[in-house]
Amino acid sequence: MGPLQGIKVIEMVGLGPGPLCAMMLADMGAEVIRIDRPGGNMFSGAKADLLGRNRKSIAVDLKHPDGVATVLRLVEQADALLEGFRPGVMERLGLGPDTCLAHNKKLIYGRMTGWGQDGPMAQAAGHDINYIALAGALHAIGEKGGKPIPPLNLIGDFGGGGMFLAFGMVCGLLEAQKSGLGQVIDCSMVEGSAVLMGMFYAMHQAGMWKDERGSNMLDGASHYYNTYETADGKWVSVGAMEPQFYATLVRETGADPQLFKNQHDARAWPQLKAELARIFKTRTRDQWSKLLEGGDACFAPVLSLAEAPHHPHNVARESFIEVDGMLHPAPAPRFSRTRPELKHGPRPVGADTDQVLADWGFEAAQIARLKATGAVSAAQTKD
Repeated sequence: MGPLQGIKVIEMVGLGPGPLCAMMLADMGAEVIRIDRPGGNMFSGAKADLLGRNRKSIAVDLKHPDGVATVLRLVEQADALLEGFRPGVMERLGLGPDTCLAHNKKLIYGRMTGWGQDGPMAQAAGHDINYIALAGALHAIGEKGGKPIPPLNLIGDFGGGGMFLAFGMVCGLLEAQKSGLGQVIDCSMVEGSAVLMGMFYAMHQAGMWKDERGSNMLDGASHYYNTYETADGKWVSVGAMEPQFYATLVRETGADPQLFKNQHDARAWPQLKAELARIFKTRTRDQWSKLLEGGDACFAPVLSLAEAPHHPHNVARESFIEVDGMLHPAPAPRFSRTRPELKHGPRPVGADTDQVLADWGFEAAQIARLKATGAVSAAQTKD
């Protein structure tokens, strides 16, 4: 049983960062109920919707007054609720924080948006790339003289969004245990991304980080923190920042120690990168892995999504788990006593409507009436 066993959470289903937050809470043992729209979205209920795991699904028509009343009845018994709609949407549905907190004064009401709940851009449409652009993160990523490169949607949606909301909700739950009062969490992906950039803002203000992309120790300029192509067209990574690890990298690759003696002389970085590129091209990725993996050169092969689950280290740690024929990243982090579990994959939309309502105190006749009026609906499958 995970460390959040006994915590009850309502997830207003959306896309991307909201499901990640809910998955993290569910992986840690919280009972998270997905409030799906009848029919779901493009991912809901599909076996490949890995972010939908470990939760039960109830399909509710939020435009039906009895559907809204059903959610409010669940709110009365919940510890937390999370939503990721534009500011004002939940209020228009009749499920805004004031209404929900009036039904449950201890409720932690988590709200996630790109720009935040207020400010001049609060109502603007946007996506991860826009949020990390405003946070200063996107500008820092890319090659020298080139354009900014989107780092997938890891920084805004998932790092600055889903993970920050999960952290905020756990903080709110801990505080509510002391105060007896709930509160609203305003999680902005811009602000979460800016926090993730905290070290770089510090380095910039200390004169240790240049605004020009590809000119800094960690952005691809240095030879000792970079990726290199191997003889078979694959890639390896090195991150030998500390002097003792750098010395190991130089020694184990057979590089000229005299040429590589001034590690932090940025003027020499282009020449040293070119030399390491030449060296790494002399062997295959697997040959370099056999030589350097597990040592102190700060080395790892660059693995694809298909390869990573099968690496011996990930296999030994059971870092990936197969459920219903789908490979999932295992719940993380790990706990010595209250072990998180991956109980099941994503459930079809509405698969658990009857069970959830019964478990949360609805009588059979009430459930039947809600289904008859269309306020809630039962399972719908999606391949």
